[in-house]
Amino acid sequence: MTHRVLIAIPIYNGHDALERCLQALIDERIEAAHRIVAINDASSDLRVAPLLESFTRKHAKRAIEVRHNRVNRGFTWNANQAITATRSDEHLLLLNSDAIVTEGWLDQMLVTLARDERIGTVTPFSNNATICSYPDFSREWPVPPVAERARIAKTLANHRADEIDIPTAVGFCMLISRRCLDAVESFDEANFPRGYGEENDFCRRAALEGFRNVMCTNAYVAHEGSQSFTEEKHALMRDGGARLLALHPDYNDVVAAWIKSDPARARREQVNALLGA
Repeated sequence: MTHRVLIAIPIYNGHDALERCLQALIDERIEAAHRIVAINDASSDLRVAPLLESFTRKHAKRAIEVRHNRVNRGFTWNANQAITATRSDEHLLLLNSDAIVTEGWLDQMLVTLARDERIGTVTPFSNNATICSYPDFSREWPVPPVAERARIAKTLANHRADEIDIPTAVGFCMLISRRCLDAVESFDEANFPRGYGEENDFCRRAALEGFRNVMCTNAYVAHEGSQSFTEEKHALMRDGGARLLALHPDYNDVVAAWIKSDPARARREQVNALLGA
C-alpha cells in the first residue's frame, strides 16, 4: 500500500515562529502525497488566527485545513486529534509550529521509514532536538542561517547513511508509521496533558509493541524551541519526567546508555568533514 502523510501542526501562540514554519512548508517542495492540518489551540495571541486563515487563502490549491479550538486543550490532546484525523492509509507527521523544514526533509524521512516495517517513528537531525541534534547534543544550538540550513540538508541527502536506533523520537518533528499508530493508538493525555513526556511514553510503548524508534540522518529540520509555554517549561519538564519514570522506570538508564555509546557520533563527524566544519 502506498501511504500518504498527514502533517499536523499543533499551535499555541508563537506568531512569528509560526509564520516562518508555514513559509518553509510552502517553499520546500514535498514529493510525497500529503495534506496539512493546523490546529490552533485557542492562542491568546490574536494574530495567530488571521495568519492561518490568510495562509490557507493564499495557498488555496494546497490541501490545508485549519482548526480552531474554542478552549485551550494542551499539546497532547491536539496530537491525539491529529491521530484521529488520519485516514487509514496515512502516516502522521507531527510538526512543532517553531520548526523550519528544509529541502527534501519529509521525503528523506519516508525513505528511512520504508526500510523496515518495524520502524515506528522517525526523527530528523536538527540544531535543537536533544539526542538528534547536530553538530552535537551538548546544548541547544541556534537556528543556522538559510544558506547554511540548505547546505546541511543537501549534504545529508547526498550522502545517505543507515538509520540509527534511538530510545525515543523527539516530538518537534516526529513521523509515525501507520502500522505504529494502529498498534499504540494514542498519546497519554491523562499523564501528559500539556506535553513534555508524551512522545517519550509513546515511543517506549511502541518499543514494547516491537517497533523501532530511529533517527534519519539524511534529513534536517531546524527548531527554534521554547516558543510555547515558556514560563511553564521547567515545571512541565519536571512533572512530565516524574510521570515518565513512574510508567517506565528504566527510561533514564536506556537514554544514558545511548548517550554513552553515542551511535550517531560517526555520522556527525562524517557530515562535519563533508561540510568542512
